Amino acid sequence: MSPSFFEIVQMSNGDYALRRIDDDSAPLVKISFSTEAREMMEDRDMSVAKAMIAAGIEAAGNITHDIDWDDDELDASDAQPAYTLH
Repeated sequence: MSPSFFEIVQMSNGDYALRRIDDDSAPLVKISFSTEAREMMEDRDMSVAKAMIAAGIEAAGNITHDIDWDDDELDASDAQPAYTLH
């Protein structure tokens, strides 16, 4: 199996995407900034997108335990909001 190479591109709508160089299918990751966020970054949005993607790749690589994706034990009282606050 040959290694995959990735690139970060700016899409026509201004979003940034991580995709395989040799594959035109849907990107692996997309990052979208609001107009307000773009103004605050003062033309540094590509650098911020690169840092966000790099941090995500690093975090995914640091997962060292098995995750039970089929956890049926959660009930409605354990429900979390549909967003993550950092």
